[in-house]
Amino acid sequence: MVSKILKIIAVSIALTLIVALVLVYKQSPKEMAGEGGLDFTQQLQSGRDEAAPLQGVAMRDGYELKVRTYGGADNVPLLVIVHGSAWHGLQFDSLASELAGKADVIVPDLRGHGTAPGRRGDVDYIGQLEDDLADLINAVAKPDQPVIMAGHSSGGGLVVRFAGGAHGDMLDGAVLMAPFLHHNAPTMRENAGGWNAVLLRRIIGLSILNTFQIKALNHLPIVQFNMPKVVLDGPLGDTATTAYSYRLNTSFAPRGNYLDDVAALPPFVLVAGSADEAFVSSQYAPTMGAVTDKGRYDMVLGATHLDVVNDPRTRGIIEGFLDEF
Repeated sequence: MVSKILKIIAVSIALTLIVALVLVYKQSPKEMAGEGGLDFTQQLQSGRDEAAPLQGVAMRDGYELKVRTYGGADNVPLLVIVHGSAWHGLQFDSLASELAGKADVIVPDLRGHGTAPGRRGDVDYIGQLEDDLADLINAVAKPDQPVIMAGHSSGGGLVVRFAGGAHGDMLDGAVLMAPFLHHNAPTMRENAGGWNAVLLRRIIGLSILNTFQIKALNHLPIVQFNMPKVVLDGPLGDTATTAYSYRLNTSFAPRGNYLDDVAALPPFVLVAGSADEAFVSSQYAPTMGAVTDKGRYDMVLGATHLDVVNDPRTRGIIEGFLDEF
């Protein structure tokens, strides 16, 4: 009887794994049209003649994380600003320089991203982006200095993930600019308004395999970014990251139970544009407010998903928040 039960279990597991592999290999990346994507060139035309230079900070595995630093003053908090998906820290060059009097600002090019040669690639394991941010904070924060983490789009999602993870107690505050919460969250538009293409069947298959601790295929791409041709053909087009592996994409977003990560946030301010074409900005307050009372939600009228980063109203909101620390 026992052997029969074990045989049934073994067959069930084998069939489940076969189904998972079929899902993984039945869906492959496709060529993106380059239409309907987000045009990051507007954030690179900030009027600054020269961007802040890149510097290196060693991570626990010896990897040199590239960062840009922006001034600061006495008795101000540390502000770490996390870029969105497919791009790099240069998108914050204007905003970061304007906030330099209110905080010690540092903007990393996350692992797998960036303008320095050889920077694009992958993470080694799920959760490595959080470990990198923790290592960065430990390397640059002054004794007893308040730590604020900010992020835009998927970068905001990574801030939420960080708050709900092993290093969450390092944060004293958070700034979320139109953050990604979850593909099933009420804030989500289909394919982020045309910005990405998700290989859902492949994700399901890889999720099943990871349930059985099978991680050998986690390097496979599961999401593509519809980077406009005007960006790819521009001077920084070759610095764009156009696809994420399963482990990189998982590392960049809140966990499946994303509201648990939201509930773990420290005091935060959320800023989103009323004309956001990627996310439904009006749904942030009811969705997140259901699990936390630590947030303030500000709508920037007329601002799109990318506009909100460099909008003077956003800067004023962030400055006011930083003054509380």
